[in-house]
Amino acid sequence: MGKFDGVLFFSDYDDTLYNSSCTVSPENRAAIRYFIQNGGRFSVATGRAHRTFTPQIQKERLELNAPVVLSNGAAIYDYAADRYLARTHLCPDTPARIQQLCAAFPDLAFEAYHGEDLYVHNPNVVTMRHLERVNVPYLSCPIDQMPTPWNKLIMEQDEPYLVQVRAYILERWGADYEAIFSNRYLLELTDKGSDKGQMVARVARLLGISQEKVYCMGDNQNDLPMLAQSAIPFAPANCAPQVRAWGAHLLGHCDDHAVAQAIALLDCLY
Repeated sequence: MGKFDGVLFFSDYDDTLYNSSCTVSPENRAAIRYFIQNGGRFSVATGRAHRTFTPQIQKERLELNAPVVLSNGAAIYDYAADRYLARTHLCPDTPARIQQLCAAFPDLAFEAYHGEDLYVHNPNVVTMRHLERVNVPYLSCPIDQMPTPWNKLIMEQDEPYLVQVRAYILERWGADYEAIFSNRYLLELTDKGSDKGQMVARVARLLGISQEKVYCMGDNQNDLPMLAQSAIPFAPANCAPQVRAWGAHLLGHCDDHAVAQAIALLDCLY
């Protein structure tokens, strides 16, 4: 029996567990190991897809003992069993709608995720920086040549432009999509109901963990649905203003091992 038996902790990855130096600190790794050794279940809920997150496990020596939420809530993957537990796709009308969207917003760039493959339309500076960070191959091609179905889209431009894009999507097709910012320059599109909060709750049910023992930590707007599932919603000090205004429990900066700080608080609580 461990003090964290029946406790589930989900952390966002980029700019929460993964710091601005593009690594997971030894302090965070040690805290996660302590949490797991004392009975806790630890995992990550990330906007990254399977192909872009999987290399991080070996690179950063991540210890995970619960299924991972991927693609901003479009998938749950069990690395212990090496299989998807859940996966959603954008509806069949999406390619035609995105062509209409790009005609209305010609400066819009996007990444379309089809299985393990990544396709890019009209790449810009934001696109190239994002692709460099995730470090996976991609193919740039016309929209009508991209294979479907798509698991998710990432749309890329500056924030004021993306605010207009989001309004256009939700006004016309809001019943079919979640459209949520993962930072100021990235707007993510997933199937309706496929967000980090819904999938974290699903993992908790799969593991038989009650909601009052689910804890989550994240830094941006796409983390708000899972923070709403959390008994104590943690956020690093570098979080987006929307997360701060929402009322998350603020800890140190992601560069100051914020996940370790959250686990230290749980250590006192339990």
